[in-house]
Amino acid sequence: MAGVCDVFLAVLVVLAGCSAEPCTEPVIVPSYYTTPDAVISSEVVFIVEISLSCTNGAQNVALYADVNGKQFPVTRGQDVGRYQVSWSLEHKNAHSGTYEVKFFDEESYSLLRKGAWNGPWVSTDVLAALIGILVYYTAYTAKSNIQA
Repeated sequence: MAGVCDVFLAVLVVLAGCSAEPCTEPVIVPSYYTTPDAVISSEVVFIVEISLSCTNGAQNVALYADVNGKQFPVTRGQDVGRYQVSWSLEHKNAHSGTYEVKFFDEESYSLLRKGAWNGPWVSTDVLAALIGILVYYTAYTAKSNIQA
């Protein structure tokens, strides 16, 4: 697919305070890569790597990434302060342009996950009551049919 390589990845970092190790005043240097050849694969692979340095020298920062509303794990590289996230899209879903990648620490990621959850449509108590009524009705009807 022509134009897929013309991708700009906007890298946003939210590092508020991390339970693994806090990072104060993060400095981020991003780099990215996409697979260029549409002929030999059915998907485009995106790889974003960041170099993270903290003024307090934190090196054990746990990060998570969000790309277009989908969350992905961020892996730590062999070099200190290097992190990487990757994902793939089918060629028909990939487009030239900007892909926004947001990085979160554990605390911020937890808040993101809680905010994304709307809860079940029906509470479990109501569901259990409805199932109980259904079982009672079925048993009562069966008993009535047996005695008749």
